[in-house]
Amino acid sequence: MLISALGFALMSATVKYVSEYGIPVFEIVAARALVSFILSYMDVKRKGLSVWGNNRPLLLTRGLVGTLALFCVYYAVTTLPLAEATILQYVHPLFTAVIAYLFLKESIQASTVMSICLSIIGVAVMVYPNWDSSIAADLPLFSVGVALLGALGSSVAYVIVRKLSRTEDPSVIIFYFPLVALPVSLFAIGDDFVMPSALITLMLVLVGIFTQVGQLGLTKAMQTEAAGKASAYSYIQIVFSALLGVVIFGELPTIWTIIGGGLIVSGALVNLFWKNKN
Repeated sequence: MLISALGFALMSATVKYVSEYGIPVFEIVAARALVSFILSYMDVKRKGLSVWGNNRPLLLTRGLVGTLALFCVYYAVTTLPLAEATILQYVHPLFTAVIAYLFLKESIQASTVMSICLSIIGVAVMVYPNWDSSIAADLPLFSVGVALLGALGSSVAYVIVRKLSRTEDPSVIIFYFPLVALPVSLFAIGDDFVMPSALITLMLVLVGIFTQVGQLGLTKAMQTEAAGKASAYSYIQIVFSALLGVVIFGELPTIWTIIGGGLIVSGALVNLFWKNKN
């Protein structure tokens, strides 16, 4: 799980790095999707499965929702400090609980309500400087909104994956993301394509590789450890992202980020350990 968290943190740092060289978000998504397409296709064929799966409409929906969410996540990473962009992604348990309640008829426990409240307060604390004219604003509200939209999209995709897992192999579900993301991102690039240098091309490939490392580490952790305990370790990604932000980009988290992030993570962990205990 630690390797997974490091992989995803390096992915975010690499995305931010290439964006500073003028590579648009859609092009970064396309590069990641191309690498993921090749690796995922090889994995499906290794298992001897059909790449098309059984529930194609829902698989395509998962791919489209995941693609739109990734656009938002990468935009947030390129316009916000790494630590803040990563913390805002961890609001997704809030959205997942509500969506699962509405569409999968899953009950919402008291711990989930507490988690939702702490997450909302945490986000409010993080963007507080933007509301108080006496305090220097640090986070652009539009980017914060896009980051939260990305977390919402990730939650919708997660709920769809939970439904698909009843009929589909995980490798097929994963394959449908680049299958949709690649053509959509290539279309979205339009005339904004920027020819990358050899170094930036390598970095774009690393975006896909670091993503694969993160996904493989996550899958292996879930196979060898209780899901609740394994998930708790994923929050170390915030620490990794904060360190990479300081070392590579000179980004120092503000006191508001530390307090707000602490509330968001605390809420998620309360919900996680409460359910694990039950």
